[in-house]
Amino acid sequence: MTDFLLTTLARVVIAFLQALPLGAVAWLGRTFGGLAYLLDARHRKMAAQNLAMCFPEKSAVEVRALARENFRRIGESFACAVKTASFDAAGIRAVTEFVGAEKFPQTGAGEPRRSVVCALGHFANFELLGRTGLFVPGYQTATTYRGLRQAGLTRVMQSLREQSGTLYFERRTDAEALKAAMHRPGMMLGLFTDQHAGDRGARLPFFGRDCSTSVAAGVLALRYGCPLFPVICFRTAPGRWRIEVGDEIPTHQAGKPRATEDIARDMNRAYEAAIRRDPANWFWVHNRWKEGKWRVEKKHEDQD
Repeated sequence: MTDFLLTTLARVVIAFLQALPLGAVAWLGRTFGGLAYLLDARHRKMAAQNLAMCFPEKSAVEVRALARENFRRIGESFACAVKTASFDAAGIRAVTEFVGAEKFPQTGAGEPRRSVVCALGHFANFELLGRTGLFVPGYQTATTYRGLRQAGLTRVMQSLREQSGTLYFERRTDAEALKAAMHRPGMMLGLFTDQHAGDRGARLPFFGRDCSTSVAAGVLALRYGCPLFPVICFRTAPGRWRIEVGDEIPTHQAGKPRATEDIARDMNRAYEAAIRRDPANWFWVHNRWKEGKWRVEKKHEDQD
């Protein structure tokens, strides 16, 4: 019954938001985000705590203002993600700027694209990253996800996301399908690696404090011989975004594969730089630095 009610509510909200102009959706999202800041004490405290730790130079007043704006941005991003999921290619291009496409491997006419791995983060309307193929023809975008406990709600969310043309692989059940896909040319696999990675994460610094960090992007880049790039979505105005491809993160040094921990350390640095550019643009309500066990470090040879 709970699954049915949540699924029905989700369908109603999606239909409502997709019927409105994008500007109105952005405004509504910001309004509900501001309301959430007032009502959700637990996540409000988490955001303020994380911001104060990462930006010790900011006053308490500045931290509160950033946390409030962060809630508004999160509300705006989620609402706009629902709206932009219904956009065609022309609609996406009208509200999204894409920078850095030339950094991806170049090929001659008629040649298949070399597959790449992209390190993604929860920045702005990150669901737009599934539309990267519009700006870099020749790639099949793909990513992983973890299904919700409510099967019906998972189906609704995936039906919304899959309108982008991106392939989605469930992390716990689709490992073989992902492996088969990565053996095809022209794959662009995006992995979200900016959140707490649990007991399997490597202990690495982020804003000067150790946290559990995913090494998955480096592992798969090495395994399938793919170059690795950070890709970040920046919000430039209400209902407007800029997707930027960062500089390639080396997976080899002096002709030898780098340790996955070193690759992940470079990813953390790329995320830090993006956050410092626009602190309100990231997902501060997540407990990135929570305590836990740390996995035993493994070198790249053990990841095959």
